[in-house]
Amino acid sequence: MSILLTGDQLILIGLNTGLRMSDILNLKVGQIRYHDIVHITEKKTKKRRVILLTRLRPQINHYIKDLPDNEYLFTNRQHQPLSVNAVYKLFQTIARKMHRTDIGTHTLRKTFGYHYYQPTHDIGTLMMIFNHSSEAITKRYIGLNQDVILKQIAGFSLGIDTQNKATSSNQKTG
Repeated sequence: MSILLTGDQLILIGLNTGLRMSDILNLKVGQIRYHDIVHITEKKTKKRRVILLTRLRPQINHYIKDLPDNEYLFTNRQHQPLSVNAVYKLFQTIARKMHRTDIGTHTLRKTFGYHYYQPTHDIGTLMMIFNHSSEAITKRYIGLNQDVILKQIAGFSLGIDTQNKATSSNQKTG
């Protein structure tokens, strides 16, 4: 299967699990064919991680139906596992077409985290999902600090009236 055909599935898994790209690319078909709850050991941290695939099951089953259990989930045309570098290059190509500079191999993981946090506001659980050592790291990782700052400052202004004109100089300032 070509990387272009596997891209949709790779993106779906990344967006819905929050796994690092190196961990997604390390998955084998047999690991996910028979189980909705999958235990992995993260390559970077060597920590155990549990991923839930129940909601992805229809897409996964369709994608892997003709693949052998011992094959990596995402391979190139020579059936070698995709490298993080190959995915990075694909994402950069996509980013250029979209005129974006902020898309990389961590984008799916960060997007998962941001969208998990928005309805739940559960930074503690997200910190555990990501295996981060502090809530501050997790907040910074998903861009939460910047998001909060922008929301807070959006309605703040000095010397500007409601019609977006500078206030007159005879108004008191303090």
